[in-house]
Amino acid sequence: MLRIACAPRPNLLQRANQYGFDFHTIDGEPYWDENHYYQFTLQQIERDLEDPTNELEALCMDLVEQVVRDEYWLTKLQIPKHQWQLILDSWRFKEPSLYGRMDFAYNGNGPAKLLEYNADTPTSIYEAAFFQWIWLEDQVKAGTLLRSTDQFNSIQEKLIAQMAKIPSDGEMHFACCQDSTEDRATVEYLEDCAQQAGVATRFIYVEDIGVNTKGQFTDLDDYEISCLFKLYPWEWMLTDPFSDYLAKSKTRFVEPAWKAILSNKGILPLLWQFHKGHPNLLPSYFEGEQKADLGNSYCKKPLFSREGANISLIEDGKPTLAVGGEYGEEGYIYQSLSPLPRFNESFTLIGSWVVGHEA
Repeated sequence: MLRIACAPRPNLLQRANQYGFDFHTIDGEPYWDENHYYQFTLQQIERDLEDPTNELEALCMDLVEQVVRDEYWLTKLQIPKHQWQLILDSWRFKEPSLYGRMDFAYNGNGPAKLLEYNADTPTSIYEAAFFQWIWLEDQVKAGTLLRSTDQFNSIQEKLIAQMAKIPSDGEMHFACCQDSTEDRATVEYLEDCAQQAGVATRFIYVEDIGVNTKGQFTDLDDYEISCLFKLYPWEWMLTDPFSDYLAKSKTRFVEPAWKAILSNKGILPLLWQFHKGHPNLLPSYFEGEQKADLGNSYCKKPLFSREGANISLIEDGKPTLAVGGEYGEEGYIYQSLSPLPRFNESFTLIGSWVVGHEA
């Protein structure tokens, strides 16, 4: 695993505009950075990342099977009681999943360590599946990279294949919130994948979704929404004012309701409890249940958190970092610290995508 310096494409802005990458710069700061790329061996990809991702995905499926009918664990994960049946039914009816992203600490040697599973929202999927492939093609054409250079993912191909497997009655609505350019572009990309899979699509902002007299969710043209891809986390959906209609509507959601279990950071102590010592897991515990194997260096995370909000680091028993935010009332978990590899002033995280339960 090498970090190699390279020059950004001279036509980067043109290419970003050409492919609708409207959030390559956020708040005046570059979000998409082409000053470096990472080089891996095939063994590192297959043995150290792909195989563990597939194994952990299987463990997560087993975990859902154990948790979804267990009131103790559903309560521990702070899932609202009035939504338990919704989650159980979505699992019992085998509602299909589209994607998930496992975040690993990995430096090219030894086992990758799972930091968390982003099982519900697709942050960075457009960049990983599509725009970095355009970067690769451009760099090969420019002679910067050898023609034999490849990227170790087939995310887009698998997304299209999985979209075709999701029952949608021939049409799928896509939704996100109005105030995020990044979310809109990401949803537009996934909508394009659905169209390539032969699925007709409609877009609607979450704020514009309505409910008709039958309790069905509807769009602005009063079409009933039978299948909805939503870039909107389940922990919000389960408590929002319209949540009473989730079960009544009969809408099929992507991701399905049972993903509320896996998108919860409480799965980290659960995975550790059921598979203690697994080489790709870190010692993790619910608040108040810390054990000796946690060590003196650990991370404190809320059960629900976005973009690092309300996360704290304790190193050698001393607090070294605390991020503010609006999470934490739901409770915390503690996870043994596994530092990210550092390249000068850059800290590198591996995002390993799962599509249709496969790495």
